[in-house]
Amino acid sequence: MPPNDGVRFTSSPSAKVPRPPEHRHVDLPFLFARTRNSFAQLIDLLRTRSPFPKLAALPILCSASLSLSRFPESAESESRNRNADRSQFVGKSPLLCSASLSLARPDDTTQSQQKGHSSSRHDEERVLISEVLVRNKDGEELERKDLEMEALAALKACRANSALTVREVQEDVHRIIDSGYFCSCMPVAVDTRDGIRLIFQVKPNQEFQGLVCEGANVLPAKFLKDAFCDGYGKVINLKRLNEVITSINDWYMDRGLFAMVSAVEVLSGGILKLQVSETEVNNISIRFLDRKTGEPTIGKTKPETILRQLTTKKGQVYSMLQGKRDVETVLTMGLMEDVSIIPQPADAGKVDITLNVVERPSGGFSAGGGISSGITSGPLSGLIGSFAYSHRNLFGRNQKLNVSIERGQIDSIFRINYSDPWIAGDDKRTSRTIMLQNSRTPGTLIHNQLDGSKLTIARITAGIEYSRPIRPKLSGTAGLIFQHAGAHDEKGNPIIKDFYGSPLTASGNTHDDMLLAKLESVYTGSGDHGSSMCVFNMEQGLPVLPEWLYFNRINARARKDIELGPTRVLASLSGGHVVGNFPPHEAFAIGGTNSVRGYEEGAVGSGRSYAVGSGEISFPMIGPVGGVIFADYGTDLGSGPTVPGDPAGARLKPGSGYGYGIGIRLDSPLGPLRLEYAFNDKHRKRFHFGIGHRN
Repeated sequence: MPPNDGVRFTSSPSAKVPRPPEHRHVDLPFLFARTRNSFAQLIDLLRTRSPFPKLAALPILCSASLSLSRFPESAESESRNRNADRSQFVGKSPLLCSASLSLARPDDTTQSQQKGHSSSRHDEERVLISEVLVRNKDGEELERKDLEMEALAALKACRANSALTVREVQEDVHRIIDSGYFCSCMPVAVDTRDGIRLIFQVKPNQEFQGLVCEGANVLPAKFLKDAFCDGYGKVINLKRLNEVITSINDWYMDRGLFAMVSAVEVLSGGILKLQVSETEVNNISIRFLDRKTGEPTIGKTKPETILRQLTTKKGQVYSMLQGKRDVETVLTMGLMEDVSIIPQPADAGKVDITLNVVERPSGGFSAGGGISSGITSGPLSGLIGSFAYSHRNLFGRNQKLNVSIERGQIDSIFRINYSDPWIAGDDKRTSRTIMLQNSRTPGTLIHNQLDGSKLTIARITAGIEYSRPIRPKLSGTAGLIFQHAGAHDEKGNPIIKDFYGSPLTASGNTHDDMLLAKLESVYTGSGDHGSSMCVFNMEQGLPVLPEWLYFNRINARARKDIELGPTRVLASLSGGHVVGNFPPHEAFAIGGTNSVRGYEEGAVGSGRSYAVGSGEISFPMIGPVGGVIFADYGTDLGSGPTVPGDPAGARLKPGSGYGYGIGIRLDSPLGPLRLEYAFNDKHRKRFHFGIGHRN
């Protein structure tokens, strides 16, 4: 190899990544910027010296430059990059995006271009290197030996007593920069008596002394503190910094937030300036689409009725997960067939939200049927039919009106129900329900007649209730209910005593009047392996008039549902107590399809107090058909004789009992169809049939 006396390298480094534009336009779905690595073409490689004796006197035989820059996205950004200062800007992708190393002989530049030497040929020319060192930009040893070792460890090709090409030197320059500890690296060749000494002159990054974060309105301060706490007082490692930036971006992505780290600037004194771009919601609009054509149309629902359901508000950072929940909330209103959310770019890095909705028909007539739980003479006699008119969107405000009639061989119910799911002007999502009802239900749960005659309880009820969510899984209800109730025989005549002479009213009149103040709280929870529910209800009779009843009734029930693979385990417990003067037909009835299976309705007992426990194990069988194994237990806690007239004692009801059995479940549009076969502790067997879940 020709001698290389007098050869030395000089370089001019620069590290540039363009600043983010002042007005950032968001293209949705949001795309995070990614840079691409590219190498500038090598020019004029190291050439051997001419044999002329005075060539060694040339002051500079070769020059080398290393530039690090990110490809601009436009001509304008490219112009800004050229004029940018020498601060460091860090995006999501690695900072060191491109590099070029040029080695040229100043006097021969024009001549080499005329000769048209190709870079690929120069890449193959090798220079023997006798020694490889790492020094600072002044050629002195680094103060921190650990940084020197990091630089040496990054080298792959550059080793003592090795013949190197310019490409290999360039690649090792990149490796030193990629280690993350250095902001510049200049390869310098020094001719010594022992041969060519290759020196990598590096400039370490500053020590991290503090952080300034701008634009991060929803990012928790603790998250930033935890991400950077282990770096205080240490040399900034751009590789580690890039990992932290990635973790911040991932935090936003995991929560569906449209946001990212747009830039990091290393200020003097080791202060990192972190710039975060969070996409805020600029405007939210509702667009109604025709059910048949899909074209925009005029909707019946007032836009503010829909908008108040949304948790996404103007000025918030847009979240895709929050938008998905808003779509589900609008669907639960029962007014829409389809709901979709469309984000679109807006000015100043914001986003406009358009909610496309397709409305359902707002009202109509319906008919159906069911089974009364108060019939004890067989399921067929308990069949009832129903006819109803409902309007689910009165005045375009999601207010609902329902008028229904239910009629059976014994049962009859006429009901008018009006509800406003969210009272206008209330920020607590308070709902209001007004109800008027006239009903006749079987009285055989408590007062089944020995002579087989039918006894019914007639009630006229009117009330108003207010409900609101208290916490995410807890809701409360308060209301006033007036009830006028009395017993009637088969011909509709009022009666005050049953077959056994027990009273049928508390006042001794043909009817009882009561005004009830109602309080109720409901807790519902769900998890990965099941759900739970707890309901507490209290009714207090208010003696506004002397003849009105005064009593207090509390009732509570809890249920826990656990999934064990394909098997589901259900446990439930309920209980209650009444204090004061109350009608006997308001006592707690125990036994039946929704209580203790294996017994007829109310056949276990009736009392002022009660407790019922139940356990079920259900499992899939074929398609929509499933099987169930169950066991129930109920007791009146010895309170049967305290009910006026002791109707349970007169009918020799045991007061406690249990049942167990098997059954099948069939999923249907009406809900689960339940057919069960149960045995009780009196060695009697009974079929039970029901629609829907057990109460």
